[in-house]
Amino acid sequence: YEWINDPKHLIFSLSRYKFVSKMLKGKKNVLEIGAGDGFKSRVVNTEVGKLDLSDVTLSSKDQFELLKINNNDYFIHDFTKKKLKKKYDAIYTLDVIEHIKKKECDKFVKNIKSSLKNRGVLIVGCPSLSSQKYASKYSKKLHVNCFDKDQLENYLGRFFKNVFAFGMNDEIVHTGHDKMCHYAFAICVK
Repeated sequence: YEWINDPKHLIFSLSRYKFVSKMLKGKKNVLEIGAGDGFKSRVVNTEVGKLDLSDVTLSSKDQFELLKINNNDYFIHDFTKKKLKKKYDAIYTLDVIEHIKKKECDKFVKNIKSSLKNRGVLIVGCPSLSSQKYASKYSKKLHVNCFDKDQLENYLGRFFKNVFAFGMNDEIVHTGHDKMCHYAFAICVK
């Protein structure tokens, strides 16, 4: 869909996955939350031992199975409702937290943290709050919980001992001025 309708956005989005792949390189057991059809997950899959994919919608899993481009295990799970029994070395979630209602977000993060092994790593990425004034009406309607870089760091710091925040513009990850970041990343260590 993105290749046909918005190829520039696809490039930005893939660069986010590249960043995650470099940060999680060598991790043995990794989970992506909000994998969609799994197309972009291939970027991370090349750098980790085993990558599982999850989403909340059955239509995403159906599209994943239809595409047949990955051999990953894919399951439906809602982290706003419960944690997993399985523990992962690392979990990442890109373009998801901004869709989680504020009243459900604490439980979402706690359930993810509970699904990490000791010293596990969580990477969270989302459009910045500052960028929302440029977002489409459709995006604004769905983005109910955006953060600027420092806000994301402070919020996740309530749950994790160590949080490292970055900003991103286009394909460039940086530590620059928060209000000029289009995208925010946080790397959290349990």
